[in-house]
Amino acid sequence: MENDLSNYRKSYNKGELLLDTVPENPLELFQKWFYEVDTHFTEDETNAMTISTIGLDGFPKSRVVLLKRFTHEGFMFYTNYNSEKGKAIANNPNVCLSFFWRAAERQIIIKGTAHKIAENLSDGYFESRPRGSQLGALVSNQSDVIPSRAFLEKQLSQLEKEFEGKNIPRPTHWGGYIVKPIEIEFWQGRPNRLHDRIKYALQPDYNWLINRLSP
Repeated sequence: MENDLSNYRKSYNKGELLLDTVPENPLELFQKWFYEVDTHFTEDETNAMTISTIGLDGFPKSRVVLLKRFTHEGFMFYTNYNSEKGKAIANNPNVCLSFFWRAAERQIIIKGTAHKIAENLSDGYFESRPRGSQLGALVSNQSDVIPSRAFLEKQLSQLEKEFEGKNIPRPTHWGGYIVKPIEIEFWQGRPNRLHDRIKYALQPDYNWLINRLSP
């Protein structure tokens, strides 16, 4: 089977990114871009991001997760610590996050290290989740092989009865990570493939070195 995609073409012309106008701290630019996209462009989930890890087999693997909070320290998401991604992070905490906002013709690529957040923060977020999502975290041994969909649904039904009228505790194997960035690249599509690329690199004194990259 062969599909020739060489005629798929798009002209990028929705914005620009200039070195002399960006802030000194990349988290400020991230916040600005995030809220611009969330407010003015049609993205289903502005907070959807790809996280890439190095697996125990030595291969990189990428999957989409949801950003749940960002602060001056970094970017937070939640998952099963025993999942394939959780095991990969435990073995090698160096990860890459990427956002692609098609409608705005923007990308952000973040290199950093992932750290488990405090348990009380994971507790607070878990309590805020819909009840179905709480039960789902209990049901799923994420990334494990299972015999069927019916197997999951039977377990869910059992837990619904077990916790009827009760609070659902956060599983100890489920919680949050914060990715603390060491490098953040902002990409703005431009005409003729001469895209704007601005890279921030964290320095030993915790200031950010800012450079323009060739497209």
